Amino acid sequence: GQDGPSRGQDGSGGAHTAGEPDWVTAFVQRKEERDKVDRLKEEQIRRKKREDRLEKIRHNVQLKYAVKRKRCEEDEAKRLLQLSKEALSQGAGEESLDQLDHTEEELILAEYESDDEKKVVSGLEEDDDDLEEEHVTKIYYCSRTHSQLAQFVREVQKSPFGKDTRLVSLGSRQNLCVNEEVRRLGALQLINDRCMEMQKNKHEKKSDEANEGKKKRVSRAVCPFYSYEQMQFLRDEVLVEVKDIEQLVSLGRETKACPYYGSRFAIPAAQLVVLPYQMLLHEPTRNAAGIKLKDQVVIIDEAHNLIDTITCIHSAEVSGSQLCCAHSQLSQYMERYRKRLKAKNLMYIKQILYLLERFVATLGGNVNQNPGCQAVSQTGTVLKSINDFLFQSQIDNINLFKVQRYCEKSLISRKLFGFVERYGGPASAVKTNKENQKLAGLQNFLLTLQQGSDKEGNPPVDAEHNQLRAASPLMQTEGFLSALTNANQDGRVILNRQGTVGQSSLKFLLLNPAVHFAKVVQECRAVIIAGGTMQPMADFREQLLGCAGVDPARVVEFSCGHVIPPENILPIILCSGPSSQQLEFTYQTRDLPQMMDETGRILCNLCNVIPGGVVCFFPSYEYEKQVFGHWEKTGLLSRLAAKKKIFQEPKKANQVEQVLVEYAKCIKRCSQPGGQMTGALLLSVVGGKMSEGINFSDDLGRCVIMVGMPYPNIKSPELQEKMTWLDKTMPRAAGQAPSRALIENLCMKAVNQSIGRAIRHQKDFASILLLDHRYSRPAIFNKLPQWIRERTQVKPAFGAAFAELRKVRTHFMCCY
Repeated sequence: GQDGPSRGQDGSGGAHTAGEPDWVTAFVQRKEERDKVDRLKEEQIRRKKREDRLEKIRHNVQLKYAVKRKRCEEDEAKRLLQLSKEALSQGAGEESLDQLDHTEEELILAEYESDDEKKVVSGLEEDDDDLEEEHVTKIYYCSRTHSQLAQFVREVQKSPFGKDTRLVSLGSRQNLCVNEEVRRLGALQLINDRCMEMQKNKHEKKSDEANEGKKKRVSRAVCPFYSYEQMQFLRDEVLVEVKDIEQLVSLGRETKACPYYGSRFAIPAAQLVVLPYQMLLHEPTRNAAGIKLKDQVVIIDEAHNLIDTITCIHSAEVSGSQLCCAHSQLSQYMERYRKRLKAKNLMYIKQILYLLERFVATLGGNVNQNPGCQAVSQTGTVLKSINDFLFQSQIDNINLFKVQRYCEKSLISRKLFGFVERYGGPASAVKTNKENQKLAGLQNFLLTLQQGSDKEGNPPVDAEHNQLRAASPLMQTEGFLSALTNANQDGRVILNRQGTVGQSSLKFLLLNPAVHFAKVVQECRAVIIAGGTMQPMADFREQLLGCAGVDPARVVEFSCGHVIPPENILPIILCSGPSSQQLEFTYQTRDLPQMMDETGRILCNLCNVIPGGVVCFFPSYEYEKQVFGHWEKTGLLSRLAAKKKIFQEPKKANQVEQVLVEYAKCIKRCSQPGGQMTGALLLSVVGGKMSEGINFSDDLGRCVIMVGMPYPNIKSPELQEKMTWLDKTMPRAAGQAPSRALIENLCMKAVNQSIGRAIRHQKDFASILLLDHRYSRPAIFNKLPQWIRERTQVKPAFGAAFAELRKVRTHFMCCY
């Protein structure tokens, strides 16, 4: 009885410890419900305002003209202001002299504090409420190239949903920049750095104008298209009407607004975002673009090479000549501006110089000598873990994360490139005085003698070398430093030591692409990985989704047949040729004269009965060249040329279009009645320029021939390391080692991509010949696409296959 009053007096405290009273629980629940209702009301109001604004823009033509008129007035005002400034500056020789003294101001690095960095989102004004807009539920549609994305956007425009869909197309600055001064830089990294620098100049301009009493600084270039008001207008125009990349760029030029940032501002309100999948798969790029994947839907189309793409994005390579060149340029930059640089900048520059010195030392060289003249004593390829490489290079005491962040924030590669452009031009050494000029001239002369010259006496032009020289070598080093910040178990460093230090290189190879794909899978509501030929699928399940921690129950596979009727395709696995020679194109047997002769006989017979174009794929450029030379000697080539004109796939990408145009013209000419020739024969290479993305539709590809099985080079150090890693980390499937499955899957993915070039639409028809008896093995056969596999015939002898081709030719001719 005595305990009762005590419990009653302290009832509230006892209730809190043992459990809340009912009235408290009910109050909390009601408050949560009210808060939820309030949030929904606020979101509804924001959505209504957004819809009203877009509807107003869609129908109010006067508003568009008002904005355009205001823009013209601003441009006129700026022009008059500039004229008045020029008039006032005439005769002010002293002031002009002062400006000349500060011409190098833009090359000086700004003060940098790594421990107290301000988190400023690039390009966003602080006082804009619209930028806090929440992201609506949307679909991110990704594909490999801009042309594929443009094709998808055109289909959306034609669809019934085109008028009501808010779609925005994203791209790189290289594709979207409308500032000709920046576009002329060419290299993507240079364009990125220049764009960011011009934004920074615009923000610094305000503080410079405030200090009117101080000594006047040289004016820095700002981008005239980076107008926030105009970019808002462009954003609204993008959301009102579906536009592809080309239309977006045209709109940017017309409105004098940056399409790159204007399209980014449209992301939160967009329902469908179209972008290259490199932009979505690279987390820093994704964050910079303002892409938020939380609870969104991602569709990755053309995903057959998704694993390779992720691996390439996060791998990096830098040559010995680039490392030495970067060290030379950066050390001379530091010496020239030592008195103007803050302590933090000097500290980081010295760290970068030390890293460059150690990297060259691991290749067996010295940064103070010409890399082209330093011979490497121990040549060969060595693979090391990241930690072992850091210890061997004696750089394990340096915080690479901070150095990488410094390179990104300080834009040091851009400053250095400007310094070299001003004082050194494209030469590898910066010419700051007469002694350096003589040294650089001597080095160039020695390099010319070493490389040889053409008949006119000019040094040979190496397009790839010129492309690398167009960008600062420090940019390549930054990519390598970024790659070294991966976890030790997820990658390897390859030391490739060749004849000289300049020819040697350091390469980071990513082994586990799932670590960079995991965040995409974890954040999204759904991820759809799609493609025309995705087989074999095991790689996606195990290497990508399994290693990313995806529950197998979440993975759903869907495969459907083709739109063409079964009789419109004739896939044949041919086990032997016309002279009963068994077809097995292994590395040991494919070079035999009888194998090359048998291949030629098969093509001669096929060219007699197959109209239009025939595309023949070889495993490599070297083997295609070898077979072509053998046919020339034996006369088989002239027999082939009597029926079809022969074209060869070029190695250079800029020649592909011309070859395809000539190939198509020849087929069109031969389709006319009365001609002796039946079409054209195109000799291509698996994994080359014509095995992906090219449509050999209709007469361009009435037959696709695959010579042998294009297995990858198993002696490649990168592939061997990948196989070793898979055997250690992946379980055996169906009694097969993961490394063996990788080799077969790489081969069959390449085959499936190549043979899929022929059937491109519902009414298309073609034959497919696989010249190798190994295709009939169940393990290989089951890795063909289902729509091809279920129609494939295995022919042990050539006679039966040829009879089938003659029979189906009659059906094909009726389809014309």
